[in-house]
Amino acid sequence: MVFTQFPLHPETPAEGKPRHVSGPGRVDAMLTQEGLPFAERKFSYNSRLAQELAKWAEREGRGEAFDNAVFRAYFVDAVNIGKPEVLLQRVEEAGLPVEEARRVLSDRTFQQAVNDDWQRCHSLGVSAVPTYLAEGLAIVGAEPYERLERLVTEAGAARLMAAADA
Repeated sequence: MVFTQFPLHPETPAEGKPRHVSGPGRVDAMLTQEGLPFAERKFSYNSRLAQELAKWAEREGRGEAFDNAVFRAYFVDAVNIGKPEVLLQRVEEAGLPVEEARRVLSDRTFQQAVNDDWQRCHSLGVSAVPTYLAEGLAIVGAEPYERLERLVTEAGAARLMAAADA
Protein backbone atom coordinates (compact mmCIF):
# COMPACT_ATOMS: atom_id res chain seq x y z
CA MET A 1 0.00 0.00 0.00
CA VAL A 2 1.22 3.48 -0.85
CA PHE A 3 -0.04 6.49 1.05
CA THR A 4 -0.65 9.67 -0.89
CA GLN A 5 -1.00 12.74 1.29
CA PHE A 6 -4.35 14.52 1.03
CA PRO A 7 -5.40 18.03 2.13
CA LEU A 8 -8.46 17.07 4.17
CA HIS A 9 -8.85 20.47 5.85
CA PRO A 10 -5.73 22.49 5.11
CA GLU A 11 -7.35 25.65 6.47
CA THR A 12 -7.34 24.19 9.99
CA PRO A 13 -5.30 26.49 12.24
CA ALA A 14 -2.24 25.20 14.11
CA GLU A 15 -4.15 25.13 17.40
CA GLY A 16 -6.90 22.99 15.84
CA LYS A 17 -10.61 23.60 15.63
CA PRO A 18 -13.60 22.04 17.39
CA ARG A 19 -15.28 19.11 15.68
CA HIS A 20 -19.02 19.45 15.37
CA VAL A 21 -20.08 15.83 15.28
CA SER A 22 -23.22 14.68 16.99
CA GLY A 23 -23.11 11.08 18.12
CA PRO A 24 -20.68 8.42 16.98
CA GLY A 25 -19.95 8.46 13.28
CA ARG A 26 -19.71 5.49 10.94
CA VAL A 27 -15.92 5.27 11.23
CA ASP A 28 -16.10 5.45 15.02
CA ALA A 29 -18.62 2.60 15.09
CA MET A 30 -16.57 0.45 12.69
CA LEU A 31 -13.36 0.92 14.69
CA THR A 32 -15.13 0.09 17.91
CA GLN A 33 -16.74 -2.98 16.32
CA GLU A 34 -13.30 -4.19 15.19
CA GLY A 35 -11.96 -3.75 18.72
CA LEU A 36 -9.55 -1.00 17.72
CA PRO A 37 -8.74 1.69 20.27
CA PHE A 38 -10.38 4.95 19.36
CA ALA A 39 -10.81 8.14 21.38
CA GLU A 40 -13.66 10.56 21.03
CA ARG A 41 -11.95 13.51 19.39
CA LYS A 42 -13.36 16.92 20.18
CA PHE A 43 -10.87 18.76 17.91
CA SER A 44 -9.49 18.39 14.40
CA TYR A 45 -5.87 19.31 13.86
CA ASN A 46 -3.83 20.42 10.89
CA SER A 47 -1.87 17.45 9.52
CA ARG A 48 0.35 19.29 7.03
CA LEU A 49 3.61 18.96 9.01
CA ALA A 50 2.80 15.33 9.81
CA GLN A 51 2.38 14.70 6.10
CA GLU A 52 5.75 16.26 5.34
CA LEU A 53 7.43 14.14 8.01
CA ALA A 54 5.61 11.07 6.68
CA LYS A 55 7.21 11.60 3.27
CA TRP A 56 10.61 11.86 4.95
CA ALA A 57 9.98 8.77 7.09
CA GLU A 58 8.95 6.85 3.97
CA ARG A 59 12.23 7.80 2.31
CA GLU A 60 14.07 6.61 5.43
CA GLY A 61 12.32 3.22 5.27
CA ARG A 62 10.27 3.89 8.43
CA GLY A 63 7.10 5.26 6.85
CA GLU A 64 4.79 2.61 8.24
CA ALA A 65 6.18 2.97 11.78
CA PHE A 66 5.82 6.75 11.65
CA ASP A 67 2.33 6.61 10.14
CA ASN A 68 1.21 4.20 12.86
CA ALA A 69 2.63 6.45 15.58
CA VAL A 70 0.88 9.52 14.14
CA PHE A 71 -2.41 7.68 13.61
CA ARG A 72 -2.29 6.52 17.24
CA ALA A 73 -1.50 10.06 18.41
CA TYR A 74 -4.44 11.50 16.47
CA PHE A 75 -7.10 8.80 16.74
CA VAL A 76 -6.29 7.18 20.09
CA ASP A 77 -4.49 9.82 22.14
CA ALA A 78 -6.39 12.74 20.52
CA VAL A 79 -3.33 15.01 20.61
CA ASN A 80 -2.53 17.91 18.31
CA ILE A 81 -0.42 16.46 15.49
CA GLY A 82 0.06 19.99 14.15
CA LYS A 83 2.57 20.69 16.93
CA PRO A 84 6.19 19.98 16.03
CA GLU A 85 7.01 18.70 19.54
CA VAL A 86 4.19 16.12 19.28
CA LEU A 87 5.48 15.01 15.88
CA LEU A 88 9.06 14.74 17.12
CA GLN A 89 7.87 12.38 19.88
CA ARG A 90 6.31 10.21 17.15
CA VAL A 91 9.55 10.36 15.17
CA GLU A 92 11.36 8.95 18.19
CA GLU A 93 8.69 6.24 18.65
CA ALA A 94 9.19 5.25 15.01
CA GLY A 95 12.93 4.85 15.53
CA LEU A 96 13.94 7.82 13.40
CA PRO A 97 16.59 10.44 14.21
CA VAL A 98 14.90 13.33 16.00
CA GLU A 99 17.47 16.01 15.10
CA GLU A 100 17.21 15.18 11.41
CA ALA A 101 13.40 15.35 11.67
CA ARG A 102 13.70 18.74 13.34
CA ARG A 103 15.73 19.97 10.32
CA VAL A 104 13.17 18.47 7.91
CA LEU A 105 10.45 20.45 9.69
CA SER A 106 12.38 23.73 9.94
CA ASP A 107 13.60 23.58 6.31
CA ARG A 108 10.24 22.23 5.04
CA THR A 109 12.28 19.73 3.02
CA PHE A 110 9.26 17.69 1.91
CA GLN A 111 6.85 20.56 1.33
CA GLN A 112 6.97 20.12 -2.45
CA ALA A 113 6.49 16.35 -2.21
CA VAL A 114 3.28 16.91 -0.25
CA ASN A 115 2.19 19.63 -2.70
CA ASP A 116 2.71 17.08 -5.49
CA ASP A 117 0.57 14.53 -3.64
CA TRP A 118 -2.17 17.10 -3.13
CA GLN A 119 -2.10 17.94 -6.84
CA ARG A 120 -2.25 14.22 -7.72
CA CYS A 121 -5.33 13.80 -5.50
CA HIS A 122 -6.96 16.77 -7.19
CA SER A 123 -6.21 15.41 -10.67
CA LEU A 124 -7.66 12.00 -9.73
CA GLY A 125 -10.82 13.59 -8.34
CA VAL A 126 -10.16 12.41 -4.79
CA SER A 127 -12.31 14.44 -2.42
CA ALA A 128 -12.36 12.44 0.82
CA VAL A 129 -10.30 10.13 2.98
CA PRO A 130 -9.81 7.35 2.98
CA THR A 131 -9.95 6.73 -0.76
CA TYR A 132 -8.61 3.45 -2.09
CA LEU A 133 -7.64 3.30 -5.77
CA ALA A 134 -6.70 0.14 -7.66
CA GLU A 135 -6.58 -0.29 -11.44
CA GLY A 136 -9.15 2.41 -12.13
CA LEU A 137 -11.52 1.26 -9.37
CA ALA A 138 -12.14 3.25 -6.21
CA ILE A 139 -13.69 3.02 -2.77
CA VAL A 140 -14.33 6.21 -0.84
CA GLY A 141 -14.80 6.14 2.89
CA ALA A 142 -14.29 3.63 5.64
CA GLU A 143 -15.45 0.23 4.50
CA PRO A 144 -15.35 -3.26 5.99
CA TYR A 145 -12.40 -5.50 5.18
CA GLU A 146 -14.54 -7.62 2.84
CA ARG A 147 -15.27 -4.62 0.64
CA LEU A 148 -11.56 -3.76 0.40
CA GLU A 149 -10.77 -7.38 -0.42
CA ARG A 150 -13.36 -7.26 -3.21
CA LEU A 151 -11.70 -4.10 -4.59
CA VAL A 152 -8.27 -5.70 -4.89
CA THR A 153 -9.76 -8.88 -6.32
CA GLU A 154 -11.72 -6.92 -8.93
CA ALA A 155 -8.53 -5.00 -9.70
CA GLY A 156 -6.78 -8.24 -10.57
CA ALA A 157 -5.13 -9.44 -7.38
CA ALA A 158 -6.60 -12.94 -7.69
CA ARG A 159 -5.33 -13.23 -11.25
CA LEU A 160 -1.85 -12.15 -10.18
CA MET A 161 -1.79 -14.59 -7.24
CA ALA A 162 -3.01 -17.44 -9.45
CA ALA A 163 -0.34 -16.66 -12.05
CA ALA A 164 2.36 -16.63 -9.36
CA ASP A 165 1.22 -20.05 -8.10
CA ALA A 166 1.31 -21.56 -11.62
